[in-house]
Amino acid sequence: MNLATLFQGIGTLFAVEPAVAIGRIVLIALGIVLVILGAKKTLEPLIMVPMGFGMAAVNAGVLFMEAGKVGNIIIDPMVSDTDELMNIMQIDFLQPIYTMMFSNGLIACLVFMGIGVICDISPVLRYPFTSMLVAMFAELGTIATYPIATAMGFSPGEAAAAAVIGTADGPMVLFTSLMLAPKLFVPITIVAYLYLSLCYGGYPFIIKALVPKHLRAQAITQTKKQYNISPKAKILFDIIACTLLCLLFPVAAPLFLSFFLGNAIKECAITKYNELLENVFLYAATFFLGLLLGVLCDARTLLDPVVLQLLILGIIALGLAAVGGIVGGYIVWGINHKNFNPTIGIAGVSCVPTTAKLAQKAVHEQNKKVFILQFAMGANVCGVITSAILTGLYITIIPTII
Repeated sequence: MNLATLFQGIGTLFAVEPAVAIGRIVLIALGIVLVILGAKKTLEPLIMVPMGFGMAAVNAGVLFMEAGKVGNIIIDPMVSDTDELMNIMQIDFLQPIYTMMFSNGLIACLVFMGIGVICDISPVLRYPFTSMLVAMFAELGTIATYPIATAMGFSPGEAAAAAVIGTADGPMVLFTSLMLAPKLFVPITIVAYLYLSLCYGGYPFIIKALVPKHLRAQAITQTKKQYNISPKAKILFDIIACTLLCLLFPVAAPLFLSFFLGNAIKECAITKYNELLENVFLYAATFFLGLLLGVLCDARTLLDPVVLQLLILGIIALGLAAVGGIVGGYIVWGINHKNFNPTIGIAGVSCVPTTAKLAQKAVHEQNKKVFILQFAMGANVCGVITSAILTGLYITIIPTII
């Protein structure tokens, strides 16, 4: 027995192509960096810490398999044969979670239930026109990226899945890529979640570039008496909106059901279910989402040239979404005779509640007395709804034109 056989993680570095070996080393280093940045809260720790560990472990823990092949005993996302899948589920320790939760979109629905529980739809019912208008403009990235992706050579399904990165909604991207581009599911989802955490760093610069200081500091004068939205009204909205959207877009029914059910449970004050969805489902699903995305970052997968194209499309989609949202904010500002803060537009990008908090933070830096979070959350929740609607349209229409 030689050292290469004894320490197989190192030995396999010399048994693969140089590009793959270098890729593994780079991804191990990147995984360590993601953990550090997540721990410092520079990036989203809920995703980045487990993702970084998974990325480092899957690229370090490569061993010699049968017939001289190299691989790992963590996960194999490409296996599809039933007999082979049953065998590998008894070996790869994360394979059952991937097969039972990722490949059918269940994990996306669990996250959506948790998001529904933590969302307050009062701002949506209080400011429906403002919230929905901003959210619609924030879909610029999701709409405009599609023709760009097709021009780059992607099929209609792949282009739609890549364009949905512009929603900044990870579960939405995961669900769409499974439905329309299963072969690119792994790289599209990885790119989406890497960029979602980078929203923390990039979006504040877009806000500062497009919204001058005096507008960021602007307060909103309430011209009408504000009424409390009762839990009964919210529950009625949840069931009607869920039913109507499921009627219109049945292919996205799992997402609509998950989100509105979670929100209704919150408003019904079903404490046990509320704790289950928020403290167990949401955090468990987020943890395994981050971990699985990390172990899917295999060097061979990410060295595919298509990943570079997806990285470019991801930047375009999220950048255009932010610009579109702020444009929507300016339009509402004009309609309301300048009694609005355009910074709220960034919250139309449906990364709940990250973009809403980014809007409030940007305003707070200029004027500590201004509080716009209620408007931002209205746009944020509407962003989830418009993103799900657009996803439903893509999943419904794309198969008819392929």
